[in-house]
Amino acid sequence: MGLMFEALRRVVGFLFVFTGALKLTDQVSAELHAEGLEEFVKFAEVFPLRMLGVDVDPLVFMTVVGWCELIGGLLLALGPRNVQKISNVVLSVIMMGAIYSLLMLQKPLYMCLPATICLAILLLLLQVWREERKKQKEE
Repeated sequence: MGLMFEALRRVVGFLFVFTGALKLTDQVSAELHAEGLEEFVKFAEVFPLRMLGVDVDPLVFMTVVGWCELIGGLLLALGPRNVQKISNVVLSVIMMGAIYSLLMLQKPLYMCLPATICLAILLLLLQVWREERKKQKEE
C-alpha cells in the first residue's frame, strides 16, 4: 500500500482511539464526555433493534461503542493486515449506525459529515486493500 494510504490508515485509526477514549472517560474532556452521553440518550431512542423489543441503556451503549472505537482504532493503526481489515469493517458498521441514528433523529445533514467522511475513508481503505490483493494474485 502506498505511503499516503498507510498514513491515512494510521491517522484514522488514532482518530478512532481518541473518539473512543472520549466516550469512555471524562478525563480527556469532561464537557465532550457529558455531551456525548446526552447524544447517546437520544441514540438509544432510535436504536434499530428497539423495534424488536431490545432496549439499550445509553451509558452501556456509549461504553460499548467507545471500547469498539478505541480497540478498533488501535488495531487499524497498528495491527497486522488481516486484523486491520476486521477492525475496518467493525468501525464501518459503527459509522453506519451513527449516520442512521443522526438521520432518524432528523439532525441537520452537516452533523452527518464526520461519520460520513470516516466511513468513506474506511471504505476507500478496503478498496485499496482489495486492489492490492488482486494485483498480488496477478503476479
